[in-house]
Amino acid sequence: MTKGPALIVGVGPGLGLALAETFAADGHAVALFGRDAARLDKYASELATEGRAARAYPVDAADPEALEAALTRAADELGAPDVLVYNAALVRPDTPTELDAREFAHTLAVNVTGAVVAARTVLPLLRDGRGSLLFTGGGLALDPAPAYTSLSVGKAALRSYVQSLHKQQQGSDVHATTVTIGGFIGGDDPRFSPANLAAAYLDLHHQPRDQWQAELRYV
Repeated sequence: MTKGPALIVGVGPGLGLALAETFAADGHAVALFGRDAARLDKYASELATEGRAARAYPVDAADPEALEAALTRAADELGAPDVLVYNAALVRPDTPTELDAREFAHTLAVNVTGAVVAARTVLPLLRDGRGSLLFTGGGLALDPAPAYTSLSVGKAALRSYVQSLHKQQQGSDVHATTVTIGGFIGGDDPRFSPANLAAAYLDLHHQPRDQWQAELRYV
């Protein structure tokens, strides 16, 4: 059976690109979403030279209307999706007593609100009403860092949102889960290489229904 596309929001040179490569290698057309148009075009071209179907959709995840429009356009152009991966995050150092209100709101717009917009947009577009909604979480959701307060708050909020979404979708054909990454991506531990992490996302997509879970703690 032909596979539906994978929509990957937050494609950069690390985990995002690895996710695109992994789902493309599994036979999915991939839609690449991110702010850097030139970089996305480069990735899409490289995947195309490998015989993969890939298309770039430049968008700022902090802009709800633009994100919704880009996701809808990708589904129109590539077909009803099988997978959404929300991997977008804005990482900036800040502390509980130094948070700037505007910057904090912008960070949450990327780290949390964009995920909500993506899920609400893609859910009714899924092919035959079935598929996977996968979200990149982080260990800061469980053990917040004062030096990265906004990111810690965002990952905790994202975790709560996805768990709520998972419970809402129980009994449906939609698997919603977050990957809580408890290590440094691309560091010395090969388990946290982008490629190995991306393989875990693909495994979640292929996971039998009786093993569906609200969270994968990748530690």
